[in-house]
Amino acid sequence: MAYSREIYDAAMALLTDRRLREEQALAEKKAQFYLLYPRAQEIERELSSTAVKAAKAVLSGADAAGQLAVLRDRNLELQAEYHGMLREAGLPEDYLEPHYRCEKCEDTGYIDGKMCSCLKTLLKKEAYRRLNAMTPLSLCTFDTFSLRYYPEEAERDGGIPPKTQMQRVLKYCQDYAKGFSLSSPSLIMQGGTGLGKTHLSLAIANEAIQKGFGVIYGSTQNLATSLERERFGREPVEGDTNQLLLSCDLLILDDLGTEFSTSFVDAAIYNVINTRLMVQKPTIISTNLSYMELQKRYSERLTSRIIGSYTRLLFCGKDVRQQKRLQKNE
Repeated sequence: MAYSREIYDAAMALLTDRRLREEQALAEKKAQFYLLYPRAQEIERELSSTAVKAAKAVLSGADAAGQLAVLRDRNLELQAEYHGMLREAGLPEDYLEPHYRCEKCEDTGYIDGKMCSCLKTLLKKEAYRRLNAMTPLSLCTFDTFSLRYYPEEAERDGGIPPKTQMQRVLKYCQDYAKGFSLSSPSLIMQGGTGLGKTHLSLAIANEAIQKGFGVIYGSTQNLATSLERERFGREPVEGDTNQLLLSCDLLILDDLGTEFSTSFVDAAIYNVINTRLMVQKPTIISTNLSYMELQKRYSERLTSRIIGSYTRLLFCGKDVRQQKRLQKNE
């Protein structure tokens, strides 16, 4: 996947910071240890000069093998003495060695000229972070979701009271988040404005992110705008939004049906929804539209994919946001 220079630089800056912090911490540990054991610093200097001595022995041509054997034996003696001082201080033998976050590339991002998996992970996380930058994730958790705004009386005879229905929806979402995996089903959250669809989808996102999954959340309109800009815009843009939408572990499309409809946008949305179903990656869609309204708004093949493959969660009650505003004004 191609990433912009800005995303690449941000990921590399994080790796560089990790490496520098570890090297600084190591330098401080060595300085403190050498105050107690000055001999240890002398040993380190002698060991560091071994490579130069070995090169001179080889270049001299005179009994190089013998000289190298002597150097090897001397190094082993010095290392044994060094480790003995560490044990005397009650420290592990690797105490004065660097402990990089990624042992494979030592936080450089590359192994033999090839990008390390740690840098690939950071690039993806940074791309996710930028796409999710405007999302109020920290404000939306299951703990902050209140059922007090949903009526306890059914809206019609024989119907289910909104509070009862929303208790079921909340429980389903909590269980879904708790057991979230790449094999979790896709969801469609349907209901009017202000009934908690965005809140619960973001609460699921929070839980998934805590488990280490890559999550992208966005209004369908904003994501559609990004796709159009990358496809038709003249200015260079960051990354590949379409690829990120297809590859992330969990995609949340908020407010499906509010985006400005064009042939390109409709085709792009279908491609994302259909491809993720084919590769069995979970998607959560929230919409104010009923199934009938979805069928009028989109092609039959898109709505049939959603109706046939998504688990439906029906939200009901009265606009919670409006109720909260009225309470503040009272």
